Amino acid sequence: MLGGLAATGREENDVTEPLTLADRIDAGLRARARPERAVAEKAYLKSTLEHYGTTLPAVRTTVREVTGRDPLDHDVLITLVEALWAVPVHERRAAAVEALEASVGVLQADDLALLERLLRESDTWALVDNLAASVVGPLVERNPALGVTLDRWAIDDDFWIRRSALLALLIPLRRGNGDFDRFARYADAMLEEKEFFIRKAIGWVLRDTGRKRPDLVFGWLLPRADRASGVTVREAVKPLSEAQRDAIAAVRRRPVRSGS
Repeated sequence: MLGGLAATGREENDVTEPLTLADRIDAGLRARARPERAVAEKAYLKSTLEHYGTTLPAVRTTVREVTGRDPLDHDVLITLVEALWAVPVHERRAAAVEALEASVGVLQADDLALLERLLRESDTWALVDNLAASVVGPLVERNPALGVTLDRWAIDDDFWIRRSALLALLIPLRRGNGDFDRFARYADAMLEEKEFFIRKAIGWVLRDTGRKRPDLVFGWLLPRADRASGVTVREAVKPLSEAQRDAIAAVRRRPVRSGS
């Protein structure tokens, strides 16, 4: 355990010294590192970054211990994130995502440009997914005008950015509200993509939406069931009724007519 922390998790004056916070987070990540894990994780993620071998729960614990329970000041947060991200170490970048998520309420609309840069430099679901769903998502929800940026992302050449456009809509849809029409528009355009991470993301959002609104998901998916990939459908139908799953399966079994 890291020692010498005040009850808030911050030493005096650390809140105004983001570079000091970054150093302390790095020290905590190294203290919790497991070198044998680093080798396996780097290979699994096909990562070009250095890996310490620190687990994600340990990354979260380290960030919480160093930054405390309260949101950071906006400028401190941004400087801390940039300092962590600048060093090409996976766990430092994961810690930057955790810091953003913990203080997401202080982010401003203009910060979306920084978040887009981080997404473009992530190159792995292990960084993209939380950054898109838990950081970009709440920011866009508070600032609906940023939806035009998601519209641009949804047709970007980088599939991680297209995946981010989908996942940025996930959390409100999971709650039972959110912008399903926007998601449906993106998903319909991407439905026949070959990229696994796009197919999986569409199914993931449909699955979580279907937990509160199965009829909405069923009504959208049924006429598209013959276009959707297997991985999309397998995820999407999980919360649906047996009758709804059977109806979708029947569409997928239907033979394709020649010339159609």
